[in-house]
Amino acid sequence: MDFYTNNKEQLDPNSVRKMLEDTQLVWVRDPADGYIQGRITEIGSKELEVTPIDRKFPKRTCQYEDVHSSCDGPQDHDDNCELMLLNEATFLDNLKTRYYKDKIYTYVANILIAVNPYREIRELYAPDTIKKYNGRSLGELPPHVFAIADKAIRDMRVYKLSQSIIVSGESGAGKTESTKYLLKYLCYSHDSAGPIETKILDANPVLEAFGNAKTTRNNNSSRFGKFIEVHYDGKCQVVGGYISHYLLEKSRICTQSAEERNYHVFYMLLAGAPQQLRDKLSLGKPDDYRYLSGCTQYFSNAKTEQLIPGTQKSTSHQKKGPLKDPIIDDYQHFHNLDKALGRLGLSETDKMGIYTLVAAVLHLGNITFEEIPDDVRGGCQVSEASEQSMTITSNLLGVDETELRTALVSRVMQSKGGGFKGTVIMVPLKIYEANNARDALAKAIYSRLFDRIVALINQSIPFQASNFYIGVLDIAGFEYFTVNSFEQFCINYCNEKLQKFFNDNILKNEQELYKREGLNVPEITFTDNQDIIELIEAKSNGIFTLLDEESKLPKPSPCHFTAEVHKSWANHYRLGLPRSSRLKAHRTLRDEEGFLVRHFAGAVCYNTEQFIEKNNDALHASLEGLVQECENPLLKQLFPSGSNTSVRGKLNFISVGSKFKTQLGELMEKLEQNGTNFIRCIKPNSKMVDRQFEGSLALAQLKCSGTISVLELMEHGYPSRVLFADLYSMYKSVLPPELVSLPARTFCEAMFQSLNLSAKDFKFGITKVFFRPGKFVEFDRIMRSDPENMLAIVAKVKKWLIRSRWVKSALGALCVIKLRNRIIYRNKCVLTAQRIARGFLARKHHRPRYQGIAKINKIRTNTQKTIEIANGLKLGRDEIVGGVNDIYRQIDDAINKIKQNPRITQREIDSMYTVVMANMNKLTVDLNTKLKEQQQAEEQERLRKIQEALEAERRAKEADEQRLRDEAENKRLKAEMETRRKAAEAQRLRQEEEDRRAALSLQAQLEKEAKDDAKYRQQLEQERRDHELALRLASESNGQVEDSPPVIRNGGLNDASPMGSNKLIRSENVRAQQQALGKQKFDLSKWKYSELRDAINTSCDIELLEACRQEFHRRLKVYHAWKAKNRKRTTMDENERAPRSVMEAAFKQPPIVQPIQEIVAAQHRYFRIPFMRANAPDNTKRGLWYAHFDGQWIARQMELHADKPPILLVAGTDDMQMCELSLEETGLTRKRGAEILDHEFNREWERNGGKPYKTLGAKPNGAGI
Repeated sequence: MDFYTNNKEQLDPNSVRKMLEDTQLVWVRDPADGYIQGRITEIGSKELEVTPIDRKFPKRTCQYEDVHSSCDGPQDHDDNCELMLLNEATFLDNLKTRYYKDKIYTYVANILIAVNPYREIRELYAPDTIKKYNGRSLGELPPHVFAIADKAIRDMRVYKLSQSIIVSGESGAGKTESTKYLLKYLCYSHDSAGPIETKILDANPVLEAFGNAKTTRNNNSSRFGKFIEVHYDGKCQVVGGYISHYLLEKSRICTQSAEERNYHVFYMLLAGAPQQLRDKLSLGKPDDYRYLSGCTQYFSNAKTEQLIPGTQKSTSHQKKGPLKDPIIDDYQHFHNLDKALGRLGLSETDKMGIYTLVAAVLHLGNITFEEIPDDVRGGCQVSEASEQSMTITSNLLGVDETELRTALVSRVMQSKGGGFKGTVIMVPLKIYEANNARDALAKAIYSRLFDRIVALINQSIPFQASNFYIGVLDIAGFEYFTVNSFEQFCINYCNEKLQKFFNDNILKNEQELYKREGLNVPEITFTDNQDIIELIEAKSNGIFTLLDEESKLPKPSPCHFTAEVHKSWANHYRLGLPRSSRLKAHRTLRDEEGFLVRHFAGAVCYNTEQFIEKNNDALHASLEGLVQECENPLLKQLFPSGSNTSVRGKLNFISVGSKFKTQLGELMEKLEQNGTNFIRCIKPNSKMVDRQFEGSLALAQLKCSGTISVLELMEHGYPSRVLFADLYSMYKSVLPPELVSLPARTFCEAMFQSLNLSAKDFKFGITKVFFRPGKFVEFDRIMRSDPENMLAIVAKVKKWLIRSRWVKSALGALCVIKLRNRIIYRNKCVLTAQRIARGFLARKHHRPRYQGIAKINKIRTNTQKTIEIANGLKLGRDEIVGGVNDIYRQIDDAINKIKQNPRITQREIDSMYTVVMANMNKLTVDLNTKLKEQQQAEEQERLRKIQEALEAERRAKEADEQRLRDEAENKRLKAEMETRRKAAEAQRLRQEEEDRRAALSLQAQLEKEAKDDAKYRQQLEQERRDHELALRLASESNGQVEDSPPVIRNGGLNDASPMGSNKLIRSENVRAQQQALGKQKFDLSKWKYSELRDAINTSCDIELLEACRQEFHRRLKVYHAWKAKNRKRTTMDENERAPRSVMEAAFKQPPIVQPIQEIVAAQHRYFRIPFMRANAPDNTKRGLWYAHFDGQWIARQMELHADKPPILLVAGTDDMQMCELSLEETGLTRKRGAEILDHEFNREWERNGGKPYKTLGAKPNGAGI
């Protein structure tokens, strides 16, 4: 899945047409090369047809989002932001072009892209190159890892802030080599390396020997993470360093795959150690050791191959020869390791102690176990074949052989109940438990030895006082193998955190800065991976938390742990079951054996079988107590006596996952507090060979690292920025006195305007000035040019200052004019305020008067209602109206008195209101009295009407009884019809039941296929990305990739869809009808439609009339079937001739041969069923469909709808719009309640304007059948 969306580059048809008119040259997506060039030859509504330029590629049809614009000719730019067309295709092409020119470094703004060349490039890292990049701004010289290192030093010096350089990429992308060259520049850039710098550089070969190994993807893969800090004093001189390491891969010590090796130090010791040292450590060739069971060949060149004794070479090495790598050489690197340890301050005794423990780990792995024949407890013992290895191991470790033997085959437990509390019990171990104990001891010795070596390096490069530091982070990249365990889970978790940090710093924080500074830069959309991090590290139910809780149980189980993970995150999109993986090998895992996590770079399936074991690195008490009491001084330091972890118990142990999560949290805090620089390492091919570039592999890495989104952001962004004050201070010393006195912002504005820099190349923020990529270097070059050019610049600045001051004077005059206008405006506002205040005082004085008038006028409103009520009186209405008029006069008199007397009091107003209101109440009482009298009279009238209604009801009841008798007769007739229908239906009941069950089964199957298809489409994008990831893994591991089963959208050969059965039934009908026609007396196949219609309307020959009717309706069926088949898919059934249920019944019934019937025996039958047209809206009410059959064929047809005019059709006139099916084919005789009586049909027919039907002497349906 593409987690970073580029909305700008998704082409629309208009832009494609423009592209077609201009150059026609485009980039189109390719699964192998990433993108290939082609020309658009056809434009579709949703797709484009593209013909590749290279003829080895076939013509293809692509989606719009897979096509990007292309530049004319090859592109070669140091910074990808300088590309004329910024998209992922041109970005990839620029990388590829530069890669084949040995230009392996490229910028994306301030991010360095490094492509691994898999060979040495001359003079690329020479001392002269270091001097050339010293003190040069980013962009002045071609891209280089040295430029990033120098930028970190300058940023530390300018901003007084520690810096971090994050080197990221997949395994084999070149992170380790980039880290070495970064450290080389940091130590050599400003002066020749002193003793501190030399020791920092000597740490690299030591760490690589003990922490790097050959894998299938990288010959020198770092199997641990490290953060190397180079500390500086106030003068930016190196004063010391410190190394933090993370998550050493301990499982590699005991097992490796066939093409991988153990850590380099084992092979270096066997190949390069002197004979005297090998004899002392009893070392042989790699074939002799179980812990070197993978690849047993040495890395060597032609010269060192001769120096390695033949007795030290494995059988595989002698047959196949040595492994080749331009950097690694086991023989030479042992001597380099020995010298580096000496320069770090280790004595010969200290080095001998390290080599002794390395050899002891090898010999310890050769100890095997066998069952004790007579032991009923199921214990084991050391096999006789490994007695020599037992003796050598005990001597090297400095422990008693008997005690070591006992500790390996048994463990000590203390009883908590029964007997004496604290009683020591020796519990024998089974063979697999003894093997696990042996491997745990080997892992513990080697991992603590590695910790000790890192501590010794830190002791050799101490620092008393440090002002700042530059940290280089080199940690394993995103990993995915056929079998992924706890190590890969932790590594990928770390990469998720780093990707989140990258998103926040480069994408999120950059856009927030633009908003804060007021720059109008379009927002870039990217996917936040916080949900994956929560899935892993949530405190309540994260995977790490669930793993620690499982480890504390009395009997921890990987299956139970996996089940808890699936249960806690059942509906989480990022977590899936192993069977959802695209790799065939993962689908064999059961649900409780693993889980699939959809990381930002792709889905990875983890096998949880060893999660619990690898999460707990503690030894059992017997082994830990043994090594704590050993005579080997170095081993005793590694296991101090006061640090027995076994006494803590399960509830208090600190797991590997918890420690790693804590270390990673501390690392992220450091990174967030420092300035950050990024180096993205790219692996050009999966075969680790030079001069080969796989575009799809590189593009996938660029997308996963977020670099594509950065490219889009930098297209509109401004990667270089500086504070106004800092820019002013930078050039203060080279400016004349007349410019030094300027304010910082004024100085910046003057300089930019005078230099005629394009407004597109920079923008002024609130506190900073921002530059487009590469433009700050151009500005800096101009400012530091020769004195003559500076004089010209100063003249331009003075001219701009004079112009700006004149503009300011003009603006000042405008401000004065605006001030005068504002004063005038304020005077108007004062007058308005006075007017409002005076009005308020007047309203306050006269408020009792106009409020009194308003209150009295409300009485006028009530009197109007009184008149309305009085109008309903039959007697006394004039008296009430006269009283109302008197009240009107009283109201008018009161209002006039209030208006004429400005000094009237509130009491006088209330008195007048009371008098008017009393008269009004008296009038209301009179009105109510008259209303009661009128109501009594009306009640008497109502009783009289009730009596009349009772009489009418009696007459209606007699009419209803007559109607019920008629209905009973109709019911009897309908019951007879229903009895005949049931008798006919009984013969077909069993067959229809079987057909119904078959139809239901088929419907269920179709619904299931539809759901599967929807699910397939929903996961298509994620599976495509997982498929790419699986392809890469399969190509490396010779595995198989199995695509998801294709979605079956159309029925196969055994299609059991309804349409298939309908076609079969229709074809059977046709054949049956042809057979019947063959037996007929008349050959009507050549008759025209009009001739058949005329014969039906005019013929007196009974047999010819019946034959014409059958042939006529057969042709109607064929015509309507052809019309339905050839209509557009989007067209609804506009002319529906019969209800859908009738048409479906005709298709479902078996073929029927219509017998030749005599027309004199034909009978009339009538039917009515509910009906709704197929294209009607959902909220449309159902209508009724009426049909009148004259014998087997329809004579009249009628549709009735509540909101539409009726549709009446008559045979002989409207045949094309009428039902073409025979009565038997419609199935109406089998529908319960569908058949009605003749008078019911004729009543509705005549009510809706139908003319009476002219029969041919047939007897009506009601007369009996």
